[in-house]
Amino acid sequence: MYAVNDLVLVYLDRQPAFYARINQIIPDVKRGWYQVELLALTLPSQTLTWILDEYHLKGEEFTMGGRPVQLVLIPPKPKPAPEEPTSSPRGPGRVLRLVRKS
Repeated sequence: MYAVNDLVLVYLDRQPAFYARINQIIPDVKRGWYQVELLALTLPSQTLTWILDEYHLKGEEFTMGGRPVQLVLIPPKPKPAPEEPTSSPRGPGRVLRLVRKS
């Protein structure tokens, strides 16, 4: 199931429509359903609240007003490994102190 702060691509009519960030997921009064707050990354941005079940939050297609809708998770980019410190081709660097002349 998708989680808060996940980035999703929203498909409308089986076509990519917009990106959104999941801001909040709270249980709805109906068991197995959730109120999902999405920040649509459009210009201007919009906050949407959709009531979805857990299958919709796993990427299954559903309909809204007869139109097919699907949320597809955008996986986070892996963090690059820290680079090894390398020395300059001219040798180790020096720190120069700047002195202001009055």
